[in-house]
Amino acid sequence: MKIRTFISMLVFVLMSSSIYAQNIKGLVVNANSQPLESAYVFNLNSKTHAHTNEIGGFVITNSKMGDTLKVGLLGYKTLEVVLKSTDNLTILLNEKAFELDELTIKEELDAASTLARLDLKVTPVNSSQDILRKVPGLFIGQHAGGGKAEQIFLRGFDIDHGTDITISVDDMPVNMVSHAHGQGYSDLHFVIPETLNAIDFGKGGYYADKGDFNTAGYVNFKTKDYLKESSVSFSLGQFNTLRTVGLFDLLENKKDQNAYLALEYIETDGPFDSPQNFNRLNLFGKYILRTQDNSKVTLTSSHFTSRWDASGQIPTREVNNGNISRFGAIDDTEGGTTERTNFNVAFHKYINDATTLKANAFYSHYAFELYSNFTFFLEDPINGDQIRQKENRNIFGFNTSIHHSAYLGETEFNLTAGVGLRHDNVDDVELSKTRNRTETLENVQLGDINQTNVSAFASAEFDFGDFRIVPGLRLDYFKFLYNDQLQQNFETQAETKTTLNPKLNMYYNANSNLQLYSKSGIGFHSNDTRVVIANNGREILPKSYGTDLGLVWKPLPKLMINSALWYLFLEQEFVYVGDAGIVEPSGETERMGIDLGLRYQFTTHLFFDTDATYTKARSLDARSGEDFIPLAPDFTLTAGLSVDDYYGFSGGLRLRYLDDRPANEDNSIVAEGYTVADFNINYKWKDITLGLTVENLFDVDWNETQFATASRLQNEVTPVEEIHFTPGTPFFIKGQITYNF
Repeated sequence: MKIRTFISMLVFVLMSSSIYAQNIKGLVVNANSQPLESAYVFNLNSKTHAHTNEIGGFVITNSKMGDTLKVGLLGYKTLEVVLKSTDNLTILLNEKAFELDELTIKEELDAASTLARLDLKVTPVNSSQDILRKVPGLFIGQHAGGGKAEQIFLRGFDIDHGTDITISVDDMPVNMVSHAHGQGYSDLHFVIPETLNAIDFGKGGYYADKGDFNTAGYVNFKTKDYLKESSVSFSLGQFNTLRTVGLFDLLENKKDQNAYLALEYIETDGPFDSPQNFNRLNLFGKYILRTQDNSKVTLTSSHFTSRWDASGQIPTREVNNGNISRFGAIDDTEGGTTERTNFNVAFHKYINDATTLKANAFYSHYAFELYSNFTFFLEDPINGDQIRQKENRNIFGFNTSIHHSAYLGETEFNLTAGVGLRHDNVDDVELSKTRNRTETLENVQLGDINQTNVSAFASAEFDFGDFRIVPGLRLDYFKFLYNDQLQQNFETQAETKTTLNPKLNMYYNANSNLQLYSKSGIGFHSNDTRVVIANNGREILPKSYGTDLGLVWKPLPKLMINSALWYLFLEQEFVYVGDAGIVEPSGETERMGIDLGLRYQFTTHLFFDTDATYTKARSLDARSGEDFIPLAPDFTLTAGLSVDDYYGFSGGLRLRYLDDRPANEDNSIVAEGYTVADFNINYKWKDITLGLTVENLFDVDWNETQFATASRLQNEVTPVEEIHFTPGTPFFIKGQITYNF
């Protein structure tokens, strides 16, 4: 009898243990059966929690039947689910209006990304120029007819076209190494704005999985996995502006598969006296396959081509004396063509409850030809100083990372490690002197570049409850090869370089709605292969040393504040050289500043946002008073008031302010600041949406880009150094109609 009793008790204990303290797996989806990333899953009984991954899956520990799971995501109705089975769960969240008072900072995987998702929802991107402006504190400027990549400003940097910021789309790199026009050149015009789903960004060089160019920060754009519905839109505006976009759902959102195709065509003459004759064609396609084990395969392809004419940067003196208007030109034969074709294959693999694999492989073909004239007749008084920059490039590469979760005693531990490869094969990288875009006068540079970057990284997250510490380490190896076609004898010039960069981030949740953090790390940007060869491999991977002390805080239910004090030291700066139209390396610099961002929700449909950055940027290799960094902004401000889905209406008023800034090292030439306001309004009735957009609402005269350049006109004896500028868009209005089906 005692033996039977003992055996019965043992069986009861074993059965009880099988339903106690188990790992519960699940999937969180929306009403379209599409996975939801970053949803917060909290066990109200055991107090354990988890977040859904990129394929909507989660594993929550120490759970049993009868426990209640609370599942929430900003923009969706919070749901409580009682566990009635330990089998895989599928939890459906229904979409609703964004309510900032429902957001709890402690529950967010990344508060900055949550804010970006809110901004993208409330103020959708409707032009390629708006894409980068979604990053708080980031300013852009266009100065070559709309087809050239935008000039970027962030945290006291004139980043030129991408020298000090890592930019990617779906983990495929956008920055071009050893580019014909400038190091890190980043042309995002192949992205159709309506296909964007999320923007992941971070300021500083504190992220182990980010490598080359990650000094001021990084941005990774993520495209949509599916369309809620198909649509076609058509817009017309001033200056012979036309844009049409088509988004077509190909599989009607099947449970395990999605596919869609997007097309965009744009043309405009712009406000210039000499028409830009600009046009751009974009094609984009994406296919998603989800397997029964919660793995995901993504196939993406795109093609983009563009051509344009440009009026270039014009000298202030010619506008002041009335010889040309603000929208005139000295040399209106500038312009160019460019194209890019991309293929990207991504794989998210569920290995087990504790381990997932993420990988993508990519290929890009890229062609570029740009004609510029920065100095007019300074160097060649007969033919003029027009130049051509040209290249033909193939890029191959892959990224992999594996994520593993475990416990070290009572401490939750997450390890992420990965390797990557990028190989650029660039033929006929050219800088030539030309005349009238038809005649080549002299090849200044002409050669072939072969550049390889192999990388590895690891970061660990130790979660002590309210305190998290995240150390990381990144290793990068570079191989630079250059064949100079202007040399009589064939010779492959080669250099190699390796750099090791540590990172350390710490987060403390003082309460459920106040997070304090410290970020620190060493980043770097590479130099152009031609500079590497010329320097014999010395100082070719200059490092940045930075730190942030910041907070994310909700002092009121509908008010969110994010702020940071920061410092950045850079071993080598890149400075624009006006007389050559190039960017060249210089000495050590330092920057320090403060970022402040506010988000406030007045009502369910009315939002306010503002972001400001103050920076002091100085060169350390120059005397006081001659240590200004040209074009480094010291104060920027953006603000907006937005209406989201109020009786069918949406839209908003947005303002951006850029302060006066030094255009040369002693601040004797100043680039004038500006304040510009834009307005848009949309009304949706059934399947039709009507929209109206006004850029530069108050029709102010503002200069989009400015440079201190020494130039000489054909009738001048001596050169003059002064501001040369590209005018910003005047009052510009366009209307749009969209049909959803």
